Amino acid sequence: MTRTVDELIAIMARLRDPENGCPWDVRQDFASIAPYTIEEAYEVVDAIDRGDMHDLRDELGDLLLQVIFHSRMAEEHGQFAFEDVVASICDKMVRRHPHVFGDTAHENDSARSRDWDRLKAEERAAKGSSDTSALAGISRGLPEWQRAVKLQKRAANVGFDWPDYRPVLDKIAEELEEVRHEFEHGADEARLADEIGDVLFVAANLARHAKVDVSRALRGANAKFERRFRAMEAIAANEGRELSSYSLDEQEGLWARVKREGLR
Repeated sequence: MTRTVDELIAIMARLRDPENGCPWDVRQDFASIAPYTIEEAYEVVDAIDRGDMHDLRDELGDLLLQVIFHSRMAEEHGQFAFEDVVASICDKMVRRHPHVFGDTAHENDSARSRDWDRLKAEERAAKGSSDTSALAGISRGLPEWQRAVKLQKRAANVGFDWPDYRPVLDKIAEELEEVRHEFEHGADEARLADEIGDVLFVAANLARHAKVDVSRALRGANAKFERRFRAMEAIAANEGRELSSYSLDEQEGLWARVKREGLR
């Protein structure tokens, strides 16, 4: 049976009906739904990372439902409808790709990126924004790792960037020494947070220079840690013990054993 977006829009309208709809759906507003929107986006990424196309199909549907949900609430307030969302993104994609839909030619990816930023700046100006900074328009709602990389890319577009990874590595070493200094001299929580933030910011810059997606790299590290830790728990269980009953040295021995056995 073929389903259409129009049917999904109608389903959402029914769910939001004040008299005959779902009480939970009727109670929601933009702010209460926003966390679910973020969660669904992450679940899409998780399905991609796992290479699970069945889950990806389902998670994309869940994400689409979030767009329909927000659009329906906006329509109820007389702001816009789903059709306006579609029209807006179609116009934007054509406008931002003059090298595809027009006669513009770019000599390389850097030139294309600069042109993209220029077009976005023109859009902000058309909306009445007076912020002309190269960093204007970077959402504060992004995960901070992602926002750090976007800030760095924008700065790089105007030439404020290291030439390669080597000075970035030197900067990481410098920032780590500053963290060590704060620990050894009894720094307060605010100073430590500031210095550790610098380490994380430069680490994001290193990933950018390596052309490594920070979020994906961190997800991979998290997944690897989880696999190895669970393997340690399994070894402990086979020995009839709880992992917490091992000393730290013993636990580190289990960790080394798991690594030697090739669990990545």
